[in-house]
Amino acid sequence: MSKYLLLMYQPAGPEPSADEIRQEWPRWAKFEEDIKGAEVYLDNNGLARTDSATTVRVRDGERQVTDGPFAETKEYLAGYFLIDVDDLDAALDWAARIPSAEYGSVEVRPMWGES
Repeated sequence: MSKYLLLMYQPAGPEPSADEIRQEWPRWAKFEEDIKGAEVYLDNNGLARTDSATTVRVRDGERQVTDGPFAETKEYLAGYFLIDVDDLDAALDWAARIPSAEYGSVEVRPMWGES
């Protein structure tokens, strides 16, 4: 088995309405039920939007702190699932089942030393 991180990206723009979130929630609940039932689920978390981010860099031994993300993008990292599956093909199958893949994107990346 190999561990893969499924990085979920959302389109930048307005927050979904409460109604839109309510409508999509059953799909997320079904996905979570399926991934846990398949015993490949290891971890999952969502992230706050980029306007709450702080970026740290060290240049010439000095810490530099700036508000916000490193770069302006059309999509932002919204969360992840960490899974343990047989191979990349299985990880890609799970990534395609994530509800937000229909309007955002999912980057599939093996954990260091796992592939």
